[in-house]
Amino acid sequence: MDKTIYSKEHRYLVKQLKKGRKEMGLSQEQVANLLHRTQSYVSKIESGQRKIDIVQLKKFAKIYKKSLDFFIK
Repeated sequence: MDKTIYSKEHRYLVKQLKKGRKEMGLSQEQVANLLHRTQSYVSKIESGQRKIDIVQLKKFAKIYKKSLDFFIK
């Protein structure tokens, strides 16, 4: 298993996070407000510069009204 955050699985997760946000018609700033975070936090996650844990992923899934399966290949 590749230990870099730029693994195939991580790239898929990032792609799905962007897709989920866009399908909901939300900006990064709107998502950040819902998460009580900064826009740069969301930007870094979507650009693959920052990993997220399962707790954070569950928060994104709730906002985007998606199951966790949507984000995992």
